[in-house]
Amino acid sequence: MRSKLVAGNWKMNGSLAENQALLEALLPALAALKGTEFAVCVPFPYLSQARGLLEGQAVALGAQDVCQFEKGAYTGAVSAAMVADFRCRYAIVGHSERRTVFGDTDEIVAQKFAAVLKHGMTPILCVGETLAEREKGITEKVVARQLDVVLKHNGTASLAKSVVAYEPVWAIGTGKNATPDEAQAVHAYIRGRVAAVDEQLAAQLRILYGGSVKSGNASQLFAMADVDGGLIGGASLVAEEFIAICRTAAVARDKVTV
Repeated sequence: MRSKLVAGNWKMNGSLAENQALLEALLPALAALKGTEFAVCVPFPYLSQARGLLEGQAVALGAQDVCQFEKGAYTGAVSAAMVADFRCRYAIVGHSERRTVFGDTDEIVAQKFAAVLKHGMTPILCVGETLAEREKGITEKVVARQLDVVLKHNGTASLAKSVVAYEPVWAIGTGKNATPDEAQAVHAYIRGRVAAVDEQLAAQLRILYGGSVKSGNASQLFAMADVDGGLIGGASLVAEEFIAICRTAAVARDKVTV
């Protein structure tokens, strides 16, 4: 059985004091949860602080993005090698906010994915459709395009060292979310697309759901057969809420709807 993963994406939030208070509240509670993995993806300036607080703890460190270039004259960019120096286990690539606000194309995402792998980290590859694309009935087409560019650039086998996160863009930070059945349908489509090439790889691939996950809807979402945890945004900044979501994932691993 695939282990659940719950990863918090702090986005552009936090301060030294806030981060310390949040992690000091999270760590004792999450240490008691077994059989489930946890991570927090923090802003670049706080990687050093978070690394120190998470050393030897049950919560892994992640970054929210990397530059596709290895080094050079790219003012303001942060390379995968730099992130790896902080012993990050994960790095998010292709988040919808990077695609829509900062202009990351599918090809750039594929290059960032490769950079994360090159430096021994696990990419969390985000895919997902906008509301307009869902209303046009092209969700699967959009997700397939985003996934296929990464696989063409890196090979299908690269998924063995990665995590995929389905994040419907229309459900991020809006308070809306896909129903459990809607999420399951897209997760099953992603797994099926990989299975068409490699069934064993598809069976092992963890696919997270990201889109306004909260303690109130986590149980139903995590009970779906192909939902292997969550990429949590705003709720990951509230200790009690994130702990509740993580507890739900720990329970859900043994109660999967098939």
